[in-house]
Amino acid sequence: MPPPIPDLADAALVWAVFLLAGAIKGITGFGLPTIALGVLALTRSLPDAMALVLLPAFATNVWQALAGGALWPTLRRLWSFALAAAVGTWFGVGVLARSDAALLSGLLGLLLVGASCLALLGPQWRPPAPRRERWLHPVMGGASGLLAGLTGSFLMPAAPWLAALRLPPAQFVQGFGLGVVAVTLPLGAGLARHGMLALESGLTALAGLAPAFLGMAAGQRLRTRLPELWFRRAVQGALLALGLYLAARAFAP
Repeated sequence: MPPPIPDLADAALVWAVFLLAGAIKGITGFGLPTIALGVLALTRSLPDAMALVLLPAFATNVWQALAGGALWPTLRRLWSFALAAAVGTWFGVGVLARSDAALLSGLLGLLLVGASCLALLGPQWRPPAPRRERWLHPVMGGASGLLAGLTGSFLMPAAPWLAALRLPPAQFVQGFGLGVVAVTLPLGAGLARHGMLALESGLTALAGLAPAFLGMAAGQRLRTRLPELWFRRAVQGALLALGLYLAARAFAP
């Protein structure tokens, strides 16, 4: 039997999605998995979209976690957060395998809405005291990992939590990258264990590496030229609209 003819329209969509998501990540330091998942979930099931995002998310966040010169201070402060996130992700994937993918796509939509509202309204959380921070790290990491296992998005409550710590910019960017690396490995292993990681998805994800890195490099160059506040608001507004659509599509009668 001859190999299937590739869907050029779908390939073009994947390329465009990862180029855009990579550019946004280059400017803001996060958002590639969330944005890519939100758009890809419009045309395929959430587990399929998660499989496509795994490799580009892992590769770009390894780069982000290693670059910047603050890896060891970040590891010393956030190791328990990252470890708990990895454990929470493994359990989240187990729940995903037994759940309705359409409902989980709606959950992703609600998470996008919540994250966008937090970013747009800009609540100022006070930094926790050092003693509270130590025991809150695994709590926040575990919750973030559990939601990442269910939806593929490591945005809530990881991003607000790291922002509340008032980390230096280099540590915030590298800490978020470290967290995504920590959840991507158990996410991929869990999807494979439950038979949700097809070879075709892996090959398509490999094709998404180039546009993700190109977009990220362009975003990093643009970071110093664009009004970042305006750009972040535009991105969060788009994510809010996308989240509302996903949630409405999943929960509408």
